Amino acid sequence: MDELWNKGVFSARQIEKLAARNAIIADRPFDEDQVQPASLDLRLGDIAYRVRASFLPGPDHKVSDRIDALQLHQLDLTQGAVLERGGVYLVPLQESLNLPERVSASANPKSSTGRLDVFTRVIADRARGFDVVPDGYEGPLYLEISPRTFPVRVRTGSRLSQMRFRIGDSRLTTAEHRTLHNVETLVFDNNAEVGEGVLLSIDLKGEGRGGLIGFRSRRHTPVIDMDIKDTLDVLDYWEPLVNRGSDQFILDPDEFYILVSRESVHVPPAYAAEMVPFDPLVGEFRVHYAGFFDPGFGHSAAGGTGSRAVLEVRSREVPFLLGHGQTIGRLIYERLSEEPDRLYGAGLGSNYQAQTLKLSKHFKPFAL
Repeated sequence: MDELWNKGVFSARQIEKLAARNAIIADRPFDEDQVQPASLDLRLGDIAYRVRASFLPGPDHKVSDRIDALQLHQLDLTQGAVLERGGVYLVPLQESLNLPERVSASANPKSSTGRLDVFTRVIADRARGFDVVPDGYEGPLYLEISPRTFPVRVRTGSRLSQMRFRIGDSRLTTAEHRTLHNVETLVFDNNAEVGEGVLLSIDLKGEGRGGLIGFRSRRHTPVIDMDIKDTLDVLDYWEPLVNRGSDQFILDPDEFYILVSRESVHVPPAYAAEMVPFDPLVGEFRVHYAGFFDPGFGHSAAGGTGSRAVLEVRSREVPFLLGHGQTIGRLIYERLSEEPDRLYGAGLGSNYQAQTLKLSKHFKPFAL
């Protein structure tokens, strides 16, 4: 099957071909918007298992073997159920795989999932790592879900994670990143550093937003329904953070923040990108749980000026001082296997195209 395809990340059209050839097997037909420009949204099945601990099955075990040993109780998702903050849940997904040789897959939380600090990881049978599915894998998929900040309501069919398919490693080298930037402008900043990816820095000025630099999550909030958009009052869940004359900000340990990059970024149509979630070279914090940037992010036919990268930030163990313009993340680009037939934001109802500082799709618009 893969002899027809070049090395690289699969486009939506190629994902649909995988499904048509039963390399992706679904319990129910795909939702109309389930296939994204270079990824597939994954849907929750009917049951969630509350488990005592996160785990990897290891090379000699199926995930179901570990569930039997670790489960505390089951939740019926057909009518919806609340996943409590701090709990660890495992949900069989509606999609399973029968991948051809050389075709592998990787997963990441969807943008809206990451912006609510809902930690998700895909697990396959006999897996040695999270969110990675080896080439030729045949078997079921499971999603580990752990809400870290807010209790959330999910149901059968909720889409919290997304999967990419690829042949080989098509990530750009340092020289290729620089060449692509010279041709396509990956980051709209004359002082941007492009090398082993695109380095992004933090915006702590809030210019054009009334000084708003981000949000810090509140504790003891109401439940968030993961499938309902544009209904929640921001102030019930978030504390706005405003620049009060200082270009510095201290991240408190165990607090969750939504911040934004100083730069606007651009993912050209023939490429995809992924944010490095934790880089000890730039600080003791984790940034951007939701790591996929689809082809066309920040792109327009007229050229445009890109879109900001919204950053989900959690400090690790110690308070950490950020300064305006400090490097906070790295965006790695890779080639698609073919020119895509659809782009992010191009009539797809994409929630975060042309964004600046934006909370998840569940909240009403907010301004100071």
